[in-house]
Amino acid sequence: MSVFTAATDRSICAPLPVLGKDVTVPLVTGGEVTYAALDYAASAPALQRVWDDVAAYAPYYGSVHRGAGYLSQLSTDLFESSRVTVAEFLGCRADDQVIFTRSTTDSLNLLAAALPADCQVFVFETEHHASLLPWRDARVTYLNAPRTPAQAVETLERALAGRDPYGPALVCVTGASNVTGELWPVKELAAAAHAHGARIVLDAAQLAPHHPVDIAELDVDWVAFSGHKLYAPFGSGVLAGRSDWLRDAEPYLAGGGASRTVARRTDGGVDVEWHTTAARHEAGSPNVIGVYSIASACKALTEAGFDSLVAREQQLVGAVRAGLAEVPEVKVLSLFGDDAPRVGVISFVVEGWNSSHFAAALSAEYGIGVRDGLFCAHPLVRTLLGSDPQDIGECGAPEAEPGQKSLNAIRVSFGAGTPDEHIERFLKAVKELVSEGAQWKYRTEDGRCVPDRGTATQV
Repeated sequence: MSVFTAATDRSICAPLPVLGKDVTVPLVTGGEVTYAALDYAASAPALQRVWDDVAAYAPYYGSVHRGAGYLSQLSTDLFESSRVTVAEFLGCRADDQVIFTRSTTDSLNLLAAALPADCQVFVFETEHHASLLPWRDARVTYLNAPRTPAQAVETLERALAGRDPYGPALVCVTGASNVTGELWPVKELAAAAHAHGARIVLDAAQLAPHHPVDIAELDVDWVAFSGHKLYAPFGSGVLAGRSDWLRDAEPYLAGGGASRTVARRTDGGVDVEWHTTAARHEAGSPNVIGVYSIASACKALTEAGFDSLVAREQQLVGAVRAGLAEVPEVKVLSLFGDDAPRVGVISFVVEGWNSSHFAAALSAEYGIGVRDGLFCAHPLVRTLLGSDPQDIGECGAPEAEPGQKSLNAIRVSFGAGTPDEHIERFLKAVKELVSEGAQWKYRTEDGRCVPDRGTATQV
């Protein structure tokens, strides 16, 4: 019987078509099964629409901005129209810039390189490393993990109230946690930042694929996200927002495209006039296909209707949480509590199981792909598990043998392309593994738990 109630609500749409939905994978116990991709928080599969758009454009690929030929002109138009599409998707203000990067990590490192001198940065310990670590040349205040959205705002307000009120300041916050999926009070945090003369950048890597993001409505100064989490896995990202700090900063990369004019001086040196537009930080040949894929994904999500996508995802979230709640050995990780709104990202631990062992069994015996580890958010996972900072555990490479305790969790994540069957199979597999154990023996190899190809476990 399905874990889903028959839906008569027309606001809930069907899964969007994605690449790989019919791929089969071998099971260690024999046979094959359709792969259940439940690791969307790491990289979401490409929407079929994105792949079709890229395939249609590929024969016309050419260099952008400086080519006189037809294909170059066409590619330039496509590149710049993609910038407009992304700006519309994010609700950018008239004077905002959209800069194309390689990823969320790249976007936030770009912004970090553009900070004014003596800038103070405020960031919660709960952030993904992409937004926790780039601020190495600034004065950074790390804020303790809040336990409610209101406490997050209060914590930030107290920290900002004690800062130097005359210098520049930046707050960096996630929109949705890559560990718990919980939504953060972005609009309230932005109001607190601005009330104290600070700016705010939103890490929307986990928010943008699941929920509308509107820069003007949230009143944030910048937004960063990655294409590969937005169903456009071709190695591009976005930094969008206010232009002044970016315009005044040295180019992120020095080279062609960022420079307007270059001339030799009589003393043998070089004089450079840099662009003041987004091109200032887009030196080199850009990833045109990656940029176009992001624009295609933005259009696809908009046309599908975010309200219906959110409604269906919330149905999946409810089913997963209800199913896991039926297994007493499972503990779901949360900062803000069970009633907190969240996207399709859920992390948990299983009593008596090493998380890497459990994830390996889901893959090898059920054809289900999840993530285990610390999810590049080490301080947050350690806080959620109530562990000592020195306990064993590192991102994606557990050191403990199967059956031994380790500081890691299991993350299941899903989105617009996830069919009901994948969720049903996942919940059935969790219950069977907890009640009956794994059918196969496992061992640690190169830091990963893998099936021992010798013999099956005879229980």
